[in-house]
Amino acid sequence: MMINGKSFDECKSRAIELIQYVGLSDRINHKPSELSGGELQRIAIARALANNPKIIFADEPTGNLDTKNSQSIIELIKNLNKEFNQTFVLSLTIPNWLRLQIEFKRLKMVFLFQVKNR
Repeated sequence: MMINGKSFDECKSRAIELIQYVGLSDRINHKPSELSGGELQRIAIARALANNPKIIFADEPTGNLDTKNSQSIIELIKNLNKEFNQTFVLSLTIPNWLRLQIEFKRLKMVFLFQVKNR
């Protein structure tokens, strides 16, 4: 963000806002090694949102996560899409996500590519 001309205080304020939005304000002073896989994914999404991109490309945002955390990440992405009109391009290799593919297509703002397992 500082590269884009933002001051340190603006960057810090935006970072705190995003950390709160992704539900990690209680973990704000933790090191990455102290966070779970799902929490790390939430931080990655917050970091991707920092400069208000038009599109976020997410390769396997639910990879290596358990079902509960995977659903939480997908819900976060859906909420960002609805509330902020944020566009995501996702690649997922989990066949069970076919149901989610239909839900995303209805939003008409999120694109989902289903990649077959190799």
